[in-house]
Amino acid sequence: MSTAKNAILKRIRKALEKPVPLPFPDVDKTTEFYPGPADDLTVVFAEHFTALQGKFAFCLDEQELVRQFALVAAQQQWTHIYCAEPAIREQFIRNGFPHFTDKPLAESDVAITSCECLIARTGSIVLSAAQEEGRTASVYAPVHVCIASTAQVVYDVADGIQWMKAKYGDLLPSMISFATGPSRTADIEKTLVVGVHGPKEVYCFLADESPL
Repeated sequence: MSTAKNAILKRIRKALEKPVPLPFPDVDKTTEFYPGPADDLTVVFAEHFTALQGKFAFCLDEQELVRQFALVAAQQQWTHIYCAEPAIREQFIRNGFPHFTDKPLAESDVAITSCECLIARTGSIVLSAAQEEGRTASVYAPVHVCIASTAQVVYDVADGIQWMKAKYGDLLPSMISFATGPSRTADIEKTLVVGVHGPKEVYCFLADESPL
């Protein structure tokens, strides 16, 4: 082992012998950092989601949800619509939309998934490895369509984490992702580019009753 590496490790061990006290021991950890929403959570989510270039549709029930999706699919000329989740496929089929592709995800125009919950304050979709195909379907196709219900909307990230803990207990999924709008980066000459490492478009169809 080199002398320099020995010296670094010695300094680390010495520092660990005297733990650094908390800088602000009297900080209030019970008060919410962000004030509660003034509007309905659905409205807050829709505002933040669309501000991030997400495309939002509110539906009264699952029948209207499927009708609105079919209309958008026709307008956008989506030919190969991928969905690996049996509950969503059954929901769409029983409401008159059987047009799912037999092609693999890599050859699809759009991928439909459910979600764990929605974060109103940030306009984020929470996905996890516990879903069918994990996060793959939500990032691989050029267009991601999320199907959710108003019962899944929570206010803040902390509420989303509590939602996951309440649902899974000590057996949390190995991956929990907070997807906030279409994929984007400004690393190249500080120019915003959408769809670099994920979907170029993200839709959320939100039903006022549980869609699944």
